Amino acid sequence: MSFDVTDFKTLMRLESHGPDVFVGIGPPYPWGRVYGGQVVAQALRAASATVETDHRVHSLHAYFIRGGDSDEPIRYEVDRIRNGRSFLTRRVVARQSVGPILNLSASFQLREEQVDVQEIEIPADIPAPDELPPNDWGPILERRTVSDGSGTGTRASCWLRVAPSIGDDSILQACALAYASDDIPTEAASLSHPRRPPLTAESDEYDRLFVGASLDHAIWFHRPGRHDDWVLHDFRGQGIVGARGLGIGRLFARDGTHLATVVQEILLRERTR
Repeated sequence: MSFDVTDFKTLMRLESHGPDVFVGIGPPYPWGRVYGGQVVAQALRAASATVETDHRVHSLHAYFIRGGDSDEPIRYEVDRIRNGRSFLTRRVVARQSVGPILNLSASFQLREEQVDVQEIEIPADIPAPDELPPNDWGPILERRTVSDGSGTGTRASCWLRVAPSIGDDSILQACALAYASDDIPTEAASLSHPRRPPLTAESDEYDRLFVGASLDHAIWFHRPGRHDDWVLHDFRGQGIVGARGLGIGRLFARDGTHLATVVQEILLRERTR
């Protein structure tokens, strides 16, 4: 069975299947398995459905347990861990017939008017998205790659936005950030490996050399933004140890606002046969 989902709003339209249980579907992806960003975004959408609207997500941490099947719906079970006066905590387990595929914890904060200090700036050497050619891998996420990975560095940068426009809903915008955030960190983390082929190589060269997967994923939401507009995802690899690579990145709006920080650890194991 294949699901005809070609826009982000439809992807985030979860069905209620009882108290704090939701079911979502998604499109097929070129690599066969469910895109991890979809599962993180839908899990955050499920958690947000149990939270008062005056609270906003400020962080999440997700563990990828198994690869998901695009031909099967995903069941999201929400656990209301704690309702405090300022902070709310939720846990979400995403399941398919094979068992759990993702475990996510998210924290939501009551909106507070406090000091806002931004210590970092958008990199000065980044071309505008309109100056770059498209390299989309699906209809929901539009991409404009800045660095092609052909050099010796460990930096991967890309302008990303979900399509089409999703309006001013702050929950949908946060979910759009989560959806896009799983695209670039794997690329940056894998560039640390001395055998990693350049991104300009044949598409199957990476899979011939490595067994890879996302292991865990963390997001800190600093400021609200529009993720149906171009956002720069600027990541750097932090090295490889124990077949695990780490990518750390910052997300910037076009006006230079620092929107979020993302950290992801990946499995990068060399094939032995």
